[in-house]
Order: sequence, then structure tokens, then C-alpha cells
Amino acid sequence: MKKKFWNFNKITVANEADPGSVAESYELRLEGAISEESWWGDEITPKEFREELSQVSGPLTVWINSPGGDVFAASQIYTMLKEYDGKVTVKIDALAASAASVVAMAGDEVYMSPPAMMMIHDPSTLAWGNESDMKEAIKVLKEVKESIVNAYEAKTGRSRDELAKLMQDEGTWMNAKKAVELGFADAVLYEDGSDGSGDFIGATAFSPFHVVNSLTEQIEASKPVSPEPENTPDPEDIDTEAQTVRNDTEIRMRLLGIRI
Repeated sequence: MKKKFWNFNKITVANEADPGSVAESYELRLEGAISEESWWGDEITPKEFREELSQVSGPLTVWINSPGGDVFAASQIYTMLKEYDGKVTVKIDALAASAASVVAMAGDEVYMSPPAMMMIHDPSTLAWGNESDMKEAIKVLKEVKESIVNAYEAKTGRSRDELAKLMQDEGTWMNAKKAVELGFADAVLYEDGSDGSGDFIGATAFSPFHVVNSLTEQIEASKPVSPEPENTPDPEDIDTEAQTVRNDTEIRMRLLGIRI
């Protein structure tokens, strides 16, 4: 069963230009993993998102708090937002990481809350097969990275080599001011001056896997020690979400989707 990660809301406020009337706009909130279960090959989820977006008109504010997810879902959401008739304003209130950062690039204007973070990194996947399969998987990942760079380049105006380097080295984390400095965002919310000017704090770059492992170790250390031996997991409990993907030459690869 799919997990919905978006929600559209109508916003009604007093119209200052015409006292006694109201002005309507919409907001879209993207929260949690983007297409945690499936988007690519899933005709229901993108169709439902498109249908809801078609009911929206006027200015649209997109709030993002997401660790990322499926690269193809992010690509389609990006395209839908770029095709939207009204003005699209993106506001990152906490986190726009990986695939969520691609969605953020669709905004006509992109703002970040002062404590918010943005993270970009290379795409990843799981592949199974022989040497030819591994080479093909690498080729696919390279092409996916180039497609992601397309979105970053269009927003920031920076060179493809520079953007590729930022994505490399196990990812680059940017605080709000650094994201503005590099062109990934236009301004920092709530600061004096719409340009979000001020002294920039350097971006940090570190491994997302190290962060996850560190948090996991802390959680495990806080758990009480159980004298009972661990049970062997039931085969039915093992995640079977992986699907077989074949390219044009029918080379076999087993992928858990391509994630960023």
C-alpha cells in the first residue's frame, strides 16, 4: 500500500488590494521520503499527484521537509511543477536532501529557513549479475547523475564539473546561507532584506552513511540488553520490494530503484 508523501491545501487570506475580499492561493507540502515504496512503474501514484495538481490554480507555495527518495519520482514532480501555470515558490523548512533537492530546483524562487539544510550527492542503487551487468549498472548511474546535474545547472548557473564535484565526495551538506551563496536557493527566510545577504558559513561535507551508522549505534547502545537469542527472521518478513529492471539490450539487473 502506497504511502502518500504530499498534501495540497487552499490558503485564504484578506486581500489588502481590495478590502472586503479575499485572496486565494495553494500550498503543497512534501514531507517524508519521496515515493518510499514505488513510483517508477506505478501508474497510480503519479496519476493521483497530477490530478490533485490540476485542481490547483494561482500562486503555489511548496514546503519541503524530505530526506529524498526515488529519482524518477522527483524528476516527474520537478517537471510537473515547471509546467505549472502559476508562480511556484519553494520554501525549505527543515531538509531538502537528495531527490528532494531536485524538486526544490523547480521553484521560480527558492527560500530556506535559517536552520534548514540542503544535501546533494551521487545517485546509488543495488545491482545483481555478472561483470557486464555491473558495467551496465555503472553506466546507468552515470546517466542518472547527468540528468540530476541538468536540474542543478539550470538553477545555479554553475559549471557541470563543479556541480558533479559537489555531488561527489559522499555528498555536500549546505546550510541556508551556503545554499544561497552557491545558487541553490535565492534567499534565507525571515532575514532583513529579500536577498538574504549576510556573512556566509561554510558548507559541510560528510558521509550520509556515517551519520546513519552513528545514529544507529547510539540507538542500539541505549536499548536494554535482552538475554534471549535473536530469532531468525521469517522469510515473509524480508523486504521483497526490489524489482527486476531490464534495459534495451535485455541485460539483467536487480535494482531497488535508483535513489539519491
